[in-house]
Amino acid sequence: MRKQLLFMMLLAIQANAQQEPEPSSALEEMVIQSNRLRIPISEQNRNITVITADEIQKLPAKTLNEVLSYVAGVDLRQRGPFGTQADISIDGGSFEQTLVLINGIRVTDAQTAHNTLNLPIPPEAIERIEILRGPAARIYGINSLTGAVNIVTRQPKNNGIFAHAFAGSNFKKDKEGNGELFNGRGIQLGGSYTAAKHTHQLYGSHESGSGYRYNTAYHNNKLFYQGEIIPNEFNKIDVLAGWANNSFGANGFYAAPGDKESQEIVNTTLVSVRSRHRLSDRFTLSPQIGYRYNYDDYRYFRYDLSKARSQHYSNSVTAEISGNYQVNFGEFGFGTEARYEQISSSNIGDHERENYGLYGEFRTRQIPRVDLTLGAYINYNSVFGWQVFPGIDVSYALQQDLKIVFNTGTSQRIPSFTDLYLDQRPGNIGNAALSPETAYQVEGGIKFNRNAWETKAIVFYRGIQDFIDWTRETTDVPWQANNVGKLKTTGLNASVVYTLEQETSRWKIGVSYTYLNPEMETNHEKSSKYRLENFKHQLVNTIGFTKNNWSLLLANRFNQRISSKDYFISDVRASYQHKQFNYYVDFQNIFDKTFIEAGAVPMPGRWFSAGIKFNTIL
Repeated sequence: MRKQLLFMMLLAIQANAQQEPEPSSALEEMVIQSNRLRIPISEQNRNITVITADEIQKLPAKTLNEVLSYVAGVDLRQRGPFGTQADISIDGGSFEQTLVLINGIRVTDAQTAHNTLNLPIPPEAIERIEILRGPAARIYGINSLTGAVNIVTRQPKNNGIFAHAFAGSNFKKDKEGNGELFNGRGIQLGGSYTAAKHTHQLYGSHESGSGYRYNTAYHNNKLFYQGEIIPNEFNKIDVLAGWANNSFGANGFYAAPGDKESQEIVNTTLVSVRSRHRLSDRFTLSPQIGYRYNYDDYRYFRYDLSKARSQHYSNSVTAEISGNYQVNFGEFGFGTEARYEQISSSNIGDHERENYGLYGEFRTRQIPRVDLTLGAYINYNSVFGWQVFPGIDVSYALQQDLKIVFNTGTSQRIPSFTDLYLDQRPGNIGNAALSPETAYQVEGGIKFNRNAWETKAIVFYRGIQDFIDWTRETTDVPWQANNVGKLKTTGLNASVVYTLEQETSRWKIGVSYTYLNPEMETNHEKSSKYRLENFKHQLVNTIGFTKNNWSLLLANRFNQRISSKDYFISDVRASYQHKQFNYYVDFQNIFDKTFIEAGAVPMPGRWFSAGIKFNTIL
């Protein structure tokens, strides 16, 4: 019935259709932020999805986590909603197999990917989000086993002030606790300053609330700074710094039902410096360095810190130099990187490791109608030794707006410190004998963009060797990380977007579908924590309408997991722009559906919130 309702709704609106984002000419000029080859989105052969700043502002979302949940193929599994904690995976991979970057600088947590999305960046500071599907070692290095998410921050063009306040509730009371009405609220403040040769922007935010069920209260504080220095037309320096401190009730996060009184505090600091130097008309060089500190304090009994408490302190430093050299017959990209990771932990111990890599790529369009990119990444890890990861992307233009694409690539995921060394008996133990996961993927399909239509359909096959999962034979022994076998996944990504712009109104309708068929080859007859939890079917539909100063966006998501029941979620945002003020209301999970994304954590039911944004140019 729900599927029929959705299908009828799409047919009814298709006669009017949609859009609200940037014009297609602006989209064609958008350059995907690879660290070496700079390829416009219209010329990309890879399976890439881009969420623009305009789309982010119209979604019924107030956090980065919520924004990512509207992308088909992305599995955003929240343990703590409202931006507290979430795991991200792409096209059926595990949450450890997706690489997250900010402006091309990796921020993945070597302790555990559970903390990867603990980021200080507010949605208002994001220019776009690039989601690259498939193994991406040739582009971003290791740990991009099933894909990568690159968050590109915006550069201010004017002096300005920004403020945002919101509040929400499900209008239910905490009957197990103090009887308080469940609620959430937040305030964000920001400003930008621009001059001839430098720009600066600063954001600060505080979000807190009693949550949506017993022991889900949260307190999140964030600071974010970004600066750009432009000494002359040939050189540019970008500086980024951020701090995020999240404290939240962790009821059911990891060890339900015994962890009903658990709490977690995650504190993350990020600093990066990146520059770009045009040494000649053909040669560009770009060095960068990034630092990430993370503190994770998990309290199994929040009222008794003398037992079952885990504290982890981790540091990582990444340095990279990338270059680009253009010749008459193509373009070369090259680079080298070094990464140091360290942890000091109460139940993981003290460990460190180093990683070094070399990149090489070449792109040419000299063959008529053919766009070819090939390259390789050579990696050395102080624990796991040498590896080589080649890849190739190619397209053939049947006509100007229709092309066939083909890609094949490889990548690797090095086990986290938790996978290797955790000692949290009797619950979980690591395995120092683990081998890295390696993947290869082959995909092909079509892309068609003409006037108001943007469509693509891509099929792929991916094989992951030495897949790591947490398993156990009986319930009286701990879960342990093991290489359990080969995970083979066949899948389909398809999307259609139609845009209709009129004098005073715009319509947009977008439909994206992902189908995944995983098959595990293993001799282990053990219980598994993660491998059978990915999507089987995922359908995402957004319908946007704008008229004068009014805007309405309806987002529908149908998710069916292999190991659980399907669920259908509808969210809506209505907003009104009056001078410098934007007023909005959000209705999330309109039909009050009960569902679980991770662990034993039921997600919020129907939730209502309202907010006001103030944005002015000085």
